[in-house]
Amino acid sequence: MATASSNHGTKSPMPLRKKIGYAAVALIGLAALWFALNFAHIKSQAKLGASYGAHIACSCRYIEGRQLASCESDFEPGMEMVRISADDENQRIRASIPLLAEAYAERRGSFGCLQLNQAEIDAID
Repeated sequence: MATASSNHGTKSPMPLRKKIGYAAVALIGLAALWFALNFAHIKSQAKLGASYGAHIACSCRYIEGRQLASCESDFEPGMEMVRISADDENQRIRASIPLLAEAYAERRGSFGCLQLNQAEIDAID
């Protein structure tokens, strides 16, 4: 009577490198899903930040007369992504968050700085 001592049903454990790879793919997938589900909210917050940045920078540049570089110090914490540029000829500021939102504000005489609506923005381009 011979006894066999073989382990036919056992698998070798998954290598650590493979586990890390699966975990990375799962995290990237979850991040992509979160971004897709929250994109509308992210885009609206970006538009809000760009609009606020355009208005503040317009007031700073064309009402207070400061240099555009110093106007960024007036921004609230969390607005580091807002980029501003000036059109001094038209007294207009463009603020944008790359790939998400843009807004324009323009000085209009005694009314001060006003946000441009979409029709006015389209007329600029």
